[in-house]
Amino acid sequence: MREWVGKRYWLVGASEGLGRALALVMSRAGVELVVSARSQDRLDTLLAELPGPATAVACDVTDQDSMDAAAEVVGDVDGIVYLAGVYWPMSSKKWDAAKITAMADINLTGCVRALGVVMPGMVARDAGHVVLTGSLSGFRGLPKAAGYGASKAGVMYLAESMHADLRKTGVDVQLVNPGFIETRLTEKNDFKMPFIMTPEAAAREVFEHMNDDAFKKSFPRVFSWLFRASQFWPDWLYYRVFS
Repeated sequence: MREWVGKRYWLVGASEGLGRALALVMSRAGVELVVSARSQDRLDTLLAELPGPATAVACDVTDQDSMDAAAEVVGDVDGIVYLAGVYWPMSSKKWDAAKITAMADINLTGCVRALGVVMPGMVARDAGHVVLTGSLSGFRGLPKAAGYGASKAGVMYLAESMHADLRKTGVDVQLVNPGFIETRLTEKNDFKMPFIMTPEAAAREVFEHMNDDAFKKSFPRVFSWLFRASQFWPDWLYYRVFS
């Protein structure tokens, strides 16, 4: 178990969905939060609901100047949780360059920008906690997920590489890979979503993992077994099942 009271965490992508739900869980646990997203109005609404001390810092993860300015306000933190993300289901037969670029820029490159303004300080202090959000869709290519799945696979690789580099230091890196969560993003799907979770249930899973020493958690557990096992399937079987 980690000690949460008196710790200061930066939640990037906290204005709705999983990020908002996790902010409430962490605030109840005694964490001082800095919550960020693009919408100041949504952040202000969240601040009014958080039971503990919190500050809102609006920023745009696609803009390095915006992230640099946010970092000046945020200052040193004990941990960062990256939750910002966008999603559009998209077949490669109907390529939308603007949307697929946005998914790469927010989900993956935005994560790199956020880490870039906190990691040097954490490494210098030899202390910090980094939590990145992958996805079950990142384990292997899925139909209509070229943009989203690829960006999440990149985040998963990023977390794995960081963990390899930092696992014997004071900077702790963790990865969560959720399945379907009820948000405005998954409302775009026109197919049945097995084991879909509420943001509140998913936030409890994430926070439980943050209390653990393990590096990675994929959930819902039973659903995740299918995706993890599929990595070992031959191509002819995988694409027959998942297409």
